[in-house]
Amino acid sequence: MASVQWHSRTRKYESELHMCRLEVLAVEFSEYHPLKAITVTDSKSRRGGRKGSTSSSSSSSSSVAPDPLSSMLYGTDPLSLFAAVSETPTLPHSISLGRKREEEVGSDFEPWSSKRGEILSRFTTTEKLSINLFMGSDKSKASSPSSAVSEKVRTRLEELDDLEEGSQRELLNLSQQDYVNRIEELNQSLKEAWGSDQKVKALKIIVQPKSSLLTLIMHISGLVVNSSSKFCVSVLQALRYVEAALLKCNRFLTKSGIQEMLQRLTAMIRGIGDPLVAVYARAYLCRVGMEVAPHLKDSLNKNFFDLLASFRQVHGESVQNQLVLQRVEIPIYLTLYSPAIHWILQCVAYRAPEVLLTEMMDRCKKLGNNALLLNSVMWAFRAEFVATRATDFIGMIKDCDEAGFPKHLLFASLGRSLSVADPPESERLSILNEAWKVITKVRSPRDYINCAEIWVEFTCRHFTKREVNTVLADIIKHITPDRAFEDAYPQLQSVIKKILTYFHDFSVLFSMEKFLPFLDMFQKDSVRVEVCKSIMEVFIKHQQEPTRDPVILNALLHVCKTMHDSVNALTLDDEKRALSLLINGFICMVSFGRDFEQQLSFCVEARATFCNLEPVIIHLIHTVNQLAMETRHHSRKTAAFVRACAAYGFITIPSLTSIFSRLNLYLLSGQVALANQCLSQADAFLKAAVSLLPEVPRTISIEGKQRSSEPFLLDFINNFLSTLLVVPDHPEQGVLYLVRGLLNMVQDYTWEDNSDAKIRVYISALPLLGAMSQESYLYTIPKVDSNETLYGGDPKFIAEINKLCETLIGQVLDHLKGLGRDEVRYSSEKTSASDFAPLVTLQRDLILILPPLNL
Repeated sequence: MASVQWHSRTRKYESELHMCRLEVLAVEFSEYHPLKAITVTDSKSRRGGRKGSTSSSSSSSSSVAPDPLSSMLYGTDPLSLFAAVSETPTLPHSISLGRKREEEVGSDFEPWSSKRGEILSRFTTTEKLSINLFMGSDKSKASSPSSAVSEKVRTRLEELDDLEEGSQRELLNLSQQDYVNRIEELNQSLKEAWGSDQKVKALKIIVQPKSSLLTLIMHISGLVVNSSSKFCVSVLQALRYVEAALLKCNRFLTKSGIQEMLQRLTAMIRGIGDPLVAVYARAYLCRVGMEVAPHLKDSLNKNFFDLLASFRQVHGESVQNQLVLQRVEIPIYLTLYSPAIHWILQCVAYRAPEVLLTEMMDRCKKLGNNALLLNSVMWAFRAEFVATRATDFIGMIKDCDEAGFPKHLLFASLGRSLSVADPPESERLSILNEAWKVITKVRSPRDYINCAEIWVEFTCRHFTKREVNTVLADIIKHITPDRAFEDAYPQLQSVIKKILTYFHDFSVLFSMEKFLPFLDMFQKDSVRVEVCKSIMEVFIKHQQEPTRDPVILNALLHVCKTMHDSVNALTLDDEKRALSLLINGFICMVSFGRDFEQQLSFCVEARATFCNLEPVIIHLIHTVNQLAMETRHHSRKTAAFVRACAAYGFITIPSLTSIFSRLNLYLLSGQVALANQCLSQADAFLKAAVSLLPEVPRTISIEGKQRSSEPFLLDFINNFLSTLLVVPDHPEQGVLYLVRGLLNMVQDYTWEDNSDAKIRVYISALPLLGAMSQESYLYTIPKVDSNETLYGGDPKFIAEINKLCETLIGQVLDHLKGLGRDEVRYSSEKTSASDFAPLVTLQRDLILILPPLNL
């Protein structure tokens, strides 16, 4: 009996693709559509009303279904709405809106709460402080509404007796933080006493017979100063603060209560003899005034003008004697005024016209250009106003007495305004020269860098690399001796940031002679890495075109190497990824055009430089593969260069720790070699991938979690199988040697228990074998002869394919029989459909595969 030769049926891919396309049908849309938003109509009947009215209904439509539960999240439930309507008085819209605009400051006004932290960090002390605390007795209780009037009077008198006896104690040897905490406790006690109707107790807390200037400043500004500078504050003065704090309540007494009270309190402060106490009293009054009536500018202006009039007392005999007695120098004493004066001027200058600045400057000149006041004026007014008068301010700064307030601080304040606003163009160079004449003479490295850092932005904003390079040279000169730069890293980082803000052309940046020496001052590892990261971020963001400039490449290679060398065993994975992204961004911007050999040499150098960052090595291999693909159209020596690129990959890939990165790169490199007709290199890459399969672990770590590797392995094998269709057999290795080698590795691999992954690979291999038996392959590679050309439909080749298919199908059927036996064995037990999902899935896949094979 003659034997029958089975073979795969002939495939017509184009007609099959045509038949598999979805049929297009016209759809008629009606009122209902599953994706259409639901419209709900809510009809409400209103009954009652005026006599003779009939019931009326109103309908409202919404595109979103109403949800009574979610509406409660926004406070729109009926009870909340009723409470809001019943408790909130109704005002005409125009009146309420006008009052809001008139009595509230905008977001452009810096509140006192944002200044408090900066003041506390600026004014510090290591000396021990003391504070007087009221220790209230438990006799003070909230009065009951049913208490008799005589009983209330008796209770008040007893409390006042306690006040006269003095129920307080003094806490000594407090640190600055302990002092702050105690004041916060006092503040909380004051709120609780006032809220529980214990008014006398609140008065006791406020009025401290031995209160010092420290307590006053702490309450008003959050400022801690040297504990030795104590000045008495009378009870009457403390009560003025209480009256100012309750200023908002006067609107319930008279229509003009706030304005009259502001004027009265402003006049009362003139009676305070100590100028430092008076200036903080005015600051507090201005603070309350801005909260309750910011539109009343007259009281704010009067407070500042009164401040100018009383400021002469600072140089008076009484204050000077007190400073000598307390051993406080005048410059330190004057700095205590700055927070209060800054605040008062900020309130005065808020949305003030430009003409007010002219008036303030004239008054400062009449006082002999007092440096402290002049500094506050430049801080308070809009930068645009100050910038247009920059030359006038420089003239006033020159005439100031430097003994009480250093001139470099005045230039620092001026520089802050000029960094955000532009002075007249014709005056810019003279302004910079005059400022730097003063700055470069500052001997203290700390004071110098604090001032120079501010003026760097003005220099970068308006001048070229020549002037910036001169500034950098001067900074290096002042900061290098005695390694003073170690205490100035924040300021030096700010200098780099400002330069990078205005100089995006890195050919100009690195042509500055002093830029790289400036970077060398960052010798602390963490700071140096942060600076390098900021440089690379700007380069990646603003570099528009690839570069081959050797100056840029050498400098940025040094910067990237600094980042790479910071990686050690303790470096977090997130940090490694961040550094790798920056370095890869740099590599992407390097291009030598058609000089492919130079590009490959750069990749070789980069591989040696960044060997500790695996994402960078992977990126370099991808870059080399892309380079090999580009040479097909531009280089006559394609084969030699592709072989060099293949050698790069073959040497580099084994150094990777991620096994799936190695597998995928072997496959990719083999595909690139195949596309460039380098068959021996492609064969080597593919065989290396097959030989690596047994090393794949059963679990891999993904984002710190252990997960099964089977899904990733199956995905790789499917991609590998699709490539094998166009890979020609090696003449010395036999028919389908790569397919057989892959299937042998799959057969010997240790899969998970009860896993059907191996059978899935066999099922995936069957379509490949069916495609290999066709006379014309589904896809090919230009200039590469696949097996369809080598064998030309040789019956022996087809027979080998059929034998392999029969073996695979036998393996699949045996597995299905085993699953069937399991089904019968467990049929008596409680099972669900999911228990037999593998069987159903494999049967479905096999049914889809067998008809095309025609076996």
